[in-house]
Amino acid sequence: MSDLFDTGAAAPTPPAHRPLADRLRPQTLAEVIGQAQVLGPNGPLGVMLTSGSLSSLVFWGPPGVGKTTIARLLAQETDLHFVQISAIFTGVPDLKKVFEAAKIRRQNGQGTLLFVDEIHRFNKAQQDGFLPHMEDGTILLVGATTENPSFELNAAVLSRAQVLVLERLSLRDLERLTQRAEKELDRALPLTGPAREALQEMADGDGRALLNLIEQIAAWKVDTPLDPDALSTRLMRRAAKYDKSGDEHYNLISALHKSVRGSDPDAALYWFARMLTGGEDPRYLARRITRMAVEDIGLADPQAQAICLQSWQTYERLGSPEGELALAQALVYLALAPKSNGAYVGYKAAMRLAKQSGSEPPPKHILNAPTSLMKDQGYGAGYAYDHDAEDGFSGQNYFPDSMDRPELYQPVERGFERELKKRLDYFAKLRAQRNG
Repeated sequence: MSDLFDTGAAAPTPPAHRPLADRLRPQTLAEVIGQAQVLGPNGPLGVMLTSGSLSSLVFWGPPGVGKTTIARLLAQETDLHFVQISAIFTGVPDLKKVFEAAKIRRQNGQGTLLFVDEIHRFNKAQQDGFLPHMEDGTILLVGATTENPSFELNAAVLSRAQVLVLERLSLRDLERLTQRAEKELDRALPLTGPAREALQEMADGDGRALLNLIEQIAAWKVDTPLDPDALSTRLMRRAAKYDKSGDEHYNLISALHKSVRGSDPDAALYWFARMLTGGEDPRYLARRITRMAVEDIGLADPQAQAICLQSWQTYERLGSPEGELALAQALVYLALAPKSNGAYVGYKAAMRLAKQSGSEPPPKHILNAPTSLMKDQGYGAGYAYDHDAEDGFSGQNYFPDSMDRPELYQPVERGFERELKKRLDYFAKLRAQRNG
């Protein structure tokens, strides 16, 4: 009975479990792995810290590369009070409280580094709310975003902050992080060399993801080191970073397009596969591939456009995954085809000229005259029917009378367009003779 009412000292509570990623958080900027282009002696942050002048910042980079850690350590090294908020969970009333607290702190001689995670999630009005507090020194703003600040942040905020690009961790960086984790765990991971490399590739440049995977592996009880196959059986491969409506989408389609333009079929196939494995709609790719044929091959190979349309139609009939092969074949054809943007450049020049020339009418000799009044006005007078002319070419002027004849289409000496250039030069010679 007395045991039920024992008033002796309670057993000590065991310490709460701390994830490996939290235990390995760097305590100084010198301990941060990677980002030497920002943190090095000649990097922007290195120069700011040396000069003792830190400005508001926006960290732009993928997840797990140290944005939060660097912000916290910046506050520590500059004796600023660190406040962290997330734009996902913070509303206007919360922001007002943060600013009021920062004002009081400033009056007491303490500055505030306000770290805003996912800052692009704030709307324009919320972003504008930071401006007066940045300008009067109440806060030093450090924002973090995975999205392109040029598109997602107000120009006013960007003009008051320096954008620093943080890069995904290299395999060398991830190996250093793995060694640091093994030291903290006081044991080596039960992996063969190739499996160790496979693990780091699974992390896809994300240090936090790597540490989470290492923590899982460290808990396994295995008798012999695991090879890559055994590792992949136990671990699900991390999905590659790809946002079908964000920066990765535009970055990868740009890489695909430029690989085709650069006549590199291997690179084109690689970026095509990257987009497909990321979940891109093959119909979007079919449309963009056809655009490449029109824009970059043009009349240097008139078959290119037809091949793209045929591959698109083949995809619609076969569906996925077999239909993607037809699109891949079209990509290879485009990459190896002769290139010309002559028609594209000519079209753009014609659009500019059309806007500049306003409402200039066509010359009267090429206007139809269905009424007697129009005939009296000179419509159609002097028109030369080309089929009746020598060589089937009259050489007449078809531009407005007030306009000097421009040269809009200038074919290149490649592929079929070489033949078109010969024809263009031939007609130019005839035109000069007929009008001489």
